[in-house]
Amino acid sequence: MVRSSPNIEDRAYRKTLTGTGLIYLGLVEHEIHLLNISLTGLLAELKMDGLVNDIKDMFQALQVSPIIDIYLPEMRLAGEAEVVRAESTKEGIQIGIEFRNLSYDIDNLLYNRRAYRKNMTAPGHIVFNGFDYAFNTENVSVDGLMIRISGRVEVETGTVTHFDFKHLELQGEVQVIWVERDYNSTLLGLQYLHMERDEIKGVPHFVRSEQALG
Repeated sequence: MVRSSPNIEDRAYRKTLTGTGLIYLGLVEHEIHLLNISLTGLLAELKMDGLVNDIKDMFQALQVSPIIDIYLPEMRLAGEAEVVRAESTKEGIQIGIEFRNLSYDIDNLLYNRRAYRKNMTAPGHIVFNGFDYAFNTENVSVDGLMIRISGRVEVETGTVTHFDFKHLELQGEVQVIWVERDYNSTLLGLQYLHMERDEIKGVPHFVRSEQALG
């Protein structure tokens, strides 16, 4: 449920700006037009896209969770935020958003990656050398996973194996793209190869489109 927050604009200095971004709301990506921004959040206008046509549609989409994923390519910001206010205007639906877990892409990787990576910590299982290993995810995208396994695991890049990630109901084959180790754990980048489902609900693509965002 969206809570009342009439003074969101007064919490911090807000800078007026123009630009566009994307939010992942109701398992669908939507374009937004930025109105102003501060260190704690932003005010934006949701573009009508056939899926959200009025305030009723907006509140229905927020019933699952007010926490959304947000991507601001021109500012190189991406991560999680919370919708704290939504109201109808003559131009459409105006939404107040508070930042929760954002990353600033100082190296401009968001422009080069194929898809947005969602920070997510949840358990899963993967098989290496005939042994089943428990892991926790570091982040998840529609292309693959970054996982951490406790202890040192001897595995080479290019290895193809099976995994199970119940949090997103995913299982199938992945390929090890890179491996990093320290004294306590093994960090791996995995790319999906064959899965039992084609769509990953709960994780946006956020692929940058010059035509859509330009």
